[in-house]
Amino acid sequence: MTDRGRTALRQTPDQLTVGPSSMRWQDGKLIIEVDEISGPPVISRVRGTITVTPRAVTSVELALTPDGSHVWRPFAPLSDIDVQLEAPGWQWSGHGYFDANFGTRALEQDFSFWTWGRYPTKAGATCIYDAERRDGTTLDMAIGFDHAGKATVESAPPTVRFKNSNWQVRRETRADVGVMPKQVLPMLDAPFYSRSAVQTVLNGETVIGVHEALDLDRFASPFLKPMLAVRVPRRANWRFD
Repeated sequence: MTDRGRTALRQTPDQLTVGPSSMRWQDGKLIIEVDEISGPPVISRVRGTITVTPRAVTSVELALTPDGSHVWRPFAPLSDIDVQLEAPGWQWSGHGYFDANFGTRALEQDFSFWTWGRYPTKAGATCIYDAERRDGTTLDMAIGFDHAGKATVESAPPTVRFKNSNWQVRRETRADVGVMPKQVLPMLDAPFYSRSAVQTVLNGETVIGVHEALDLDRFASPFLKPMLAVRVPRRANWRFD
């Protein structure tokens, strides 16, 4: 990822272009063209195409705060994905999803901590949002999606804390009584954020899905934010030729 200025942005009804990378809808598929350079410690070219094919596109929106200042939009919680990047071993296909978050305030203004997970199930997928708000209230939500994209609020088992990330970010997710969730694949480990594949058991079904934990107290620290520019370089003056 690279932060770029307004001169690097182009947008049409079907395509979003930011610098040399873009996303476009074509024949019912989301095609993502990537042409970037990764950040430290391993600096390399990241280039290729990612194709996301939704099994269904939903109209679901979940307000994460009572006043709707933050909204989660699961566009395609069940999708097929094909990854073709220009590096040995960076080609694969499988199941995926496409979602987004929108907000009118900074996340750290309204939240101190949250976890999120998307777990493929036999019925489709279960997405879990648990968050601690600054006003002392909490968000505890589990939404199930069937293969046609229909959403239903589900009853999920209790929250269970499991092993912290390497940066000691607290991690928790839902699990049946007596089950200890576990990381099966690391994806991203940062001082304020963890993303990984996690195995747990939901209502008797063993599932493996993408899990994230976000510590917004750490993120809000004035000592930490300058570190973001190291991993996410800024190219404010990038222009199209």
